[in-house]
Amino acid sequence: MDKGLRKLAAPFVVPGPSGVAIRTRLKQLTARDEEVLRRVGAHLGTLACRDLKARCHDGPGHDAQAWAVRKRELTPLSSARWAGAITKATHEQWALARRSALAHLQNLESGVRTLRHRLALPLGQKGGKRVPGGYRSRREWHAKARRLHVLEDRLARERADWTAGRVRVVRGGGRLARMRHQLPAAQLTELQWRARWEAARWFLRADGESGKRYGNETIRISPDGQVSIRLPAPLKQWANAPHGRYVLTGRAAFAHRGQEWADRVAANRAIAYRIHHDPARARWYVTASWQLPASPAVPLAAALAHGVIGVDMNADHLAAWRLDVHGNPTGSPRRFCYDLTGTAGHRDAQLRHALTRLLNWARSCGVRAIAVEDLDFTAEKTREKHGRNRRFRHLVSGLPTGRLRARLVSMADRTGITVVAVDPAYTSKWGAQHWQKPLTSKNRKTSRHDAASIAIARRAQGHPLRRRTAPPRTHRSDGCGHRTVQAGPDAPGREGPRRRLPGPRTRSVPPDAERTRATRTPNTVRGVRSERERVQDPLPLTD
Repeated sequence: MDKGLRKLAAPFVVPGPSGVAIRTRLKQLTARDEEVLRRVGAHLGTLACRDLKARCHDGPGHDAQAWAVRKRELTPLSSARWAGAITKATHEQWALARRSALAHLQNLESGVRTLRHRLALPLGQKGGKRVPGGYRSRREWHAKARRLHVLEDRLARERADWTAGRVRVVRGGGRLARMRHQLPAAQLTELQWRARWEAARWFLRADGESGKRYGNETIRISPDGQVSIRLPAPLKQWANAPHGRYVLTGRAAFAHRGQEWADRVAANRAIAYRIHHDPARARWYVTASWQLPASPAVPLAAALAHGVIGVDMNADHLAAWRLDVHGNPTGSPRRFCYDLTGTAGHRDAQLRHALTRLLNWARSCGVRAIAVEDLDFTAEKTREKHGRNRRFRHLVSGLPTGRLRARLVSMADRTGITVVAVDPAYTSKWGAQHWQKPLTSKNRKTSRHDAASIAIARRAQGHPLRRRTAPPRTHRSDGCGHRTVQAGPDAPGREGPRRRLPGPRTRSVPPDAERTRATRTPNTVRGVRSERERVQDPLPLTD
């Protein structure tokens, strides 16, 4: 192994999901139903925009008293529960913007440090694995110097905003707001964009309450699928049910986890709902979500008791290989391909389909653990780190590491499979170095990704990534323990002889291997076997 390697983190069992979200379509809505939903969403969206402005004005100095003031101002214009949902969503949106601003600030600082280091080096100076070298030409040096001034200006503005507690957030999304100026490129008309913009800024979500009827007082869905909404105070005239409620004509039926949702509704346990509109398809959807109790973590040794499947994630496929309890690869490698081009829904569907096939294979093999890398590419996407390697930057940015692990953990929890996260350092390099060539044959071609999956699985099991460990220096026998890590001390037959296979097994063995492998007569006189058998005479019998 190379010297100067960083310290590797220990593998750990990834905790299960903390919540569930299911979605279904609201069908058979009348024109009056859609008009009521539009009016309620637009009215509450206006209140949410006003509250977000107040929350951003308070900045980091916001406290519980200011929160109560905001909620008190919104209550007469909606209701106490609507006001609580709006203020909570606004605070979470502000906190997300604050964390994003900090991540952007750290990214700019990293880029400025890299540019200053490379600009200070002579032209053409080579760098190392962890330290970049100088620029290759004077023209590139001049372009990067201008880039440094641009980043320094941005860094100064971001630092000033962070110190003052300012955040820049847009209800509806900044990307959709910028799309207004590029309608021909987005292939949208102004009316189509306006419909998307208004739908994105609506607010139709309500937090659940345990002990209340059907788990929610604001947006209520009965076990038979009847949907009713508590109307805000200015829209009471639209009510068609007692207590200022409006009952929709359409029914909601959840197919995925429907029985689990029905059990919570029957027990009056908290369920949060969100209603949103898709203008492109002219459809209405409702999303139900609830929290899951913290499940006890499975011990790592218990999860690996039946072997493990190592998974190496790539841009277009998942490379997987099954390992037994001793760290030996068994069977053949498997690949689960997906296509991450197109819309977000298509990419998510491709990812779920690949993970479904992976989990079905793991369940058929009897394996209860899947090992993945604990990847984080937040600091690996900058131009300053990879320079002109635009293809690699695009590749890294396209890897859905966070979404993949979240999907895998959620889907594996339903099948009873444990996900083990390992340190991703050197898995591809050492896997190709120690496992790719030995596992390649005439009938099977082993790729670097397949070898990396073996390295990932062995790291999860606690085995070294080498195929064999060197014998003790004191002697070359097994006096200090078994010299390989392929079988443990308690494995039956580990010290037994190999099975006799007549004939040559490799091309390096001569054709007469059967004769040359036979026991030969030694050349020394003392070691020559005698044809005469030595027999000891018994003691003479005496009278």
